[in-house]
Amino acid sequence: MSEKRSDGELLRAIAADGDRRAFEELYRRYAPWLTARLRGRCADAGVVDDVVQETFLAIWRGKARYREDGDVAGWLWRIGARRLVDALRGDGARGRLRQALARLRHRDEASAEERVLAGVEHGDLAGALVRLSPELRAVLQATVIDGLTTREAAVLLGIPPGTVKTRALRARKQLREALA
Repeated sequence: MSEKRSDGELLRAIAADGDRRAFEELYRRYAPWLTARLRGRCADAGVVDDVVQETFLAIWRGKARYREDGDVAGWLWRIGARRLVDALRGDGARGRLRQALARLRHRDEASAEERVLAGVEHGDLAGALVRLSPELRAVLQATVIDGLTTREAAVLLGIPPGTVKTRALRARKQLREALA
């Protein structure tokens, strides 16, 4: 009986030799976990299943390269999360290119994140975020950190767009009060 191969060994075998058995083993090891995690971010099971397939296809086709500088689960999560955002936006690579070009055009301007951080230098942003309810934090995660529109966040969270707007307003109000 052969020894169980490490994640790194599986990924090296896939990249070097196109080892189908290694790929299948990696898929069996991580697809259920990635599916469960993505379903926590998106209520549409069909979208999640497509994203999981696209994530593993990127590995098989060599479009996603593991650099062996972190854990494989985290690496897979980053690929899957990016693909989920792309799927919800409907943009894919074209949208990423547009965003990259926009960043190059406005390189001298402070980003929204930089402005927020500069405005709350001495505030307790992390503490204020922890005190938000999970529902409000989820809306902020989707709209601010992931950069989704209200409609995209509604699909991701499985709630109506009006609820996303209401929760976003409540979250911003609570954060303002906590940081004042």
